[in-house]
Amino acid sequence: MSKKYELDMCNGPILSKLLRFTVPLMFSSILQLLFNAADIVVVGNWCGDNALAAVGSNTALINLLVNFFVGLSVGANVVCAHNIGSKNDENVSRTVHTAMALSIVSGIIITAIGCIFTRQILEWMSTPEKVLPLAATYLRIYFVGMTSTMIYNFGSAILRAVGDTKRPLYFLLAAGVINVLLLDLLFVICFDLGVAGVAYATIISQTISAVLIVICLVRSEGSIRLKIKAIGINWNIFSKILKVGLPASFQGVIFSISNVIIQSSVNSFGETVLAGSSAAANIEGFVYMSMNAFHQATVSFTGQNMGAAKFDRIRKILITAEICVTVTGIIMGNAAYLLGDKLLYIYTDSSAVVAAGMDRLGVISRTYALCGMMDVLVGSLRGMGYAILPTIVSLVGICGVRLLWIFTFFRQPQFHTVISLYLTYTVSWIIVIIALAICYICAMRHVRKKYARRSLQS
Repeated sequence: MSKKYELDMCNGPILSKLLRFTVPLMFSSILQLLFNAADIVVVGNWCGDNALAAVGSNTALINLLVNFFVGLSVGANVVCAHNIGSKNDENVSRTVHTAMALSIVSGIIITAIGCIFTRQILEWMSTPEKVLPLAATYLRIYFVGMTSTMIYNFGSAILRAVGDTKRPLYFLLAAGVINVLLLDLLFVICFDLGVAGVAYATIISQTISAVLIVICLVRSEGSIRLKIKAIGINWNIFSKILKVGLPASFQGVIFSISNVIIQSSVNSFGETVLAGSSAAANIEGFVYMSMNAFHQATVSFTGQNMGAAKFDRIRKILITAEICVTVTGIIMGNAAYLLGDKLLYIYTDSSAVVAAGMDRLGVISRTYALCGMMDVLVGSLRGMGYAILPTIVSLVGICGVRLLWIFTFFRQPQFHTVISLYLTYTVSWIIVIIALAICYICAMRHVRKKYARRSLQS
């Protein structure tokens, strides 16, 4: 691979390299959300509020299935980064080919689940009857493109492990421009295909980005070069990926399950609240993905330094990333709220929908920095190889707290409001941050002692 795309994460200044890694990743995430937002804007303005609600109501469900398999890509990232840090080129190559095989299998599984159980799952989520047919149409088409989505995610994870976040940005930009400027306008406005048109445009653009990332890996030099005929599962590498990735997958599912349940509760307040919440959640996505870039950077940086046994640098990476993500979350989260009414009117011309969206932004967006702080702690633990620990903490702190609130306090008349639903996010973030900080301190002590014993034995 061209040296200009590589990044030495084990030596030199941390902040400048962290930003060099994170900024392209942040732009990639923001661009992806802009393209998704453009889809929603097109639907909201040309197809009506029911179509807007139909697309928005699928978000939590899509994340539930996708996050499980994307968690495996985190495992591939960590395993690859460890081997790069320890300069084990043979295992890096094995990781690349195993990861790509997993991406194909993952995509096929999600497509099968999505096409078979779409309507039933949407009914379980209490999707309003007026919205259900449109939501089912969108979701079935969307799931057809899941193999492409998985290939792009796993391929990007491999490139992140060597510090390359620029080329995934270029690929996403090319695919997104085709999606919004050509396909959305063609399918929705010219062909009048509605939500189906948006879904078709999305899966075509996902396929383009997947093809580009495969070409990139095939043409790369060194240990991350992909050989199509060599794609297959190395069971030793597969077990290592699962060790990190499977708990990360379950954590993503846990988050998504709680969000699906909250989404179901939001759905019970009717189409107006659902449309407002969907639009606000899309705006919040820009804040979240900007912060999540620091989480992904922490995973890769910590992973390489773990392989190189540079524990003091791991601690400095965590502190630097926490400062960056907190500042980003505070500025962007509060800006989203202050500009919320203007931003929401981009999605809809209904003042009732805008008011409903502002209710959500007022609670979640203003406290979103807490979510970023939590994710960076999780990223550091994952990069160190501890995946079960943050999963358990998330199970209790995120899913447990939110479900307890919904099935107890929320059922009381005085707490049966949409605001009380949104407050569960903030409360659960605070609880998990405290627990994860304690876990990090214990994990670092354990790692140092383990390495010291190995040094004495050698």
